[in-house]
Amino acid sequence: MPIPSSPGLDGVDIEALLGDRPRHDELELAVDFVRGQSVLVTGAGGSIGSELCRQLMRFEPAEIIMLDRDETALQHVQVSVAGHGLLDTRDVVLADIRDATTIRDIMLDRRPDVVFHAAALKHLPMLEQYPDEGWKTNVLGTRNVLAAAAGAGVGTLVNISTDKAANPTSILGSTKRMAERLTAWTAAETGRAYVSVRFGNVLGSRGSMVPLFADLIRAGRPVTVTHPDATRYFMSIPEACHLVIQAAAVAQPGEVLVLDMGQPVRILDIARRMVSALGGSSDIVFSGLRPGEKLHEDLIGRGETERRPVHPKISHASVPPLAPSALDAAPRANVAPVLLAA
Repeated sequence: MPIPSSPGLDGVDIEALLGDRPRHDELELAVDFVRGQSVLVTGAGGSIGSELCRQLMRFEPAEIIMLDRDETALQHVQVSVAGHGLLDTRDVVLADIRDATTIRDIMLDRRPDVVFHAAALKHLPMLEQYPDEGWKTNVLGTRNVLAAAAGAGVGTLVNISTDKAANPTSILGSTKRMAERLTAWTAAETGRAYVSVRFGNVLGSRGSMVPLFADLIRAGRPVTVTHPDATRYFMSIPEACHLVIQAAAVAQPGEVLVLDMGQPVRILDIARRMVSALGGSSDIVFSGLRPGEKLHEDLIGRGETERRPVHPKISHASVPPLAPSALDAAPRANVAPVLLAA
């Protein structure tokens, strides 16, 4: 089944920005864990969550439950999935993963078979300023989702992670690594297929680099790049979601799956291609790396083992489990590195 094409932006071919890349159209692994099942997606109104919902529909689930704390985002995804935005049906759920009681009650009421956990705060510089918010959503929120899913008998849970969780240097990376470790602990305790899937930057997602660059170029303003040599691993939204679904079908409990994203791409090259594609005259200026940022991202962290037992484009790694009780001694995100080093 081919990967849906990326919608792109006006005047910008998302795939062309990445240059030559590995193709994943032939990667069609078993998806029986979705077909005929009740599937709940947290963060369903976001760029990744909404595309997951649309792609999951192709695998004929019994139902998709779209959960988000943003009512407008829920309406948008309901229109794209169900063809209407009435917001009065049980396929949309307004809730915040920070609310443990509400998330528990929803899981017990709806009893999903599969959960895709895409709800997260993702902007690195914002979380450096407001680490408590990253802690409450990415760590405590994930703990709430995992506990509620385990208590409701959810058989498969996929935690959407990031390459910033490998050797983290930022609050974003540290909180997402803790989410991976909490997922591994819950998998070990329950014996269920609770896994994490790690990938890089997603081109074209809401608030990400490409839409920001496009707005600046169209306005004739300078485009800011942190460092001329900075590189990142990139995927389009449809490609990322396709591989998340496929990889989750082959994961073993507690594993972290790392997707083949080809070679890292210089951010400067993407900026130059966008200026050319949009016919702009914007200058490119360099700001220097911001706190928590790396020059180059890692895919596999120190001390992690990497295997490719099923498919050459999917790496299987392991992370040390983290018991939820360990969080009680660390109520704020700025002590996350201490926990990670423990």
